[in-house]
Amino acid sequence: MQFFWYIVAGGTATAVHYAVLIALVEWAGFAAAPSAALGALCGAGVSYWLNRRVTFASTNAGHAQAVPRFMAIALLGALLNGALVWLGVQHLGWHYLLAQALATVLVLGVTFRLNRLWTFAP
Repeated sequence: MQFFWYIVAGGTATAVHYAVLIALVEWAGFAAAPSAALGALCGAGVSYWLNRRVTFASTNAGHAQAVPRFMAIALLGALLNGALVWLGVQHLGWHYLLAQALATVLVLGVTFRLNRLWTFAP
């Protein structure tokens, strides 16, 4: 059930992420890779709040411990996400949304494991 709520929280955060990504690329004319990384960081704030309140609500980890760890993992996820989008767009010639969708799936698995085992560890 924990992974289900992680997906729900992640889906909400991803909606924020994609909204920022699309707005920056389509409306502001920014490049896809940095827009993807910035979108991921915006989504991270939403993700922390939801995961702390729902997914990992039983954690004993205080905010002083969990926030820096969560943000370190979010930064790692954002960098990985940006790198994967860059690879997809620049080297594989994919549309940026396809590259982003694949990056989302890969980063989701990595960040769940790290948050479960480190950020919100009991």
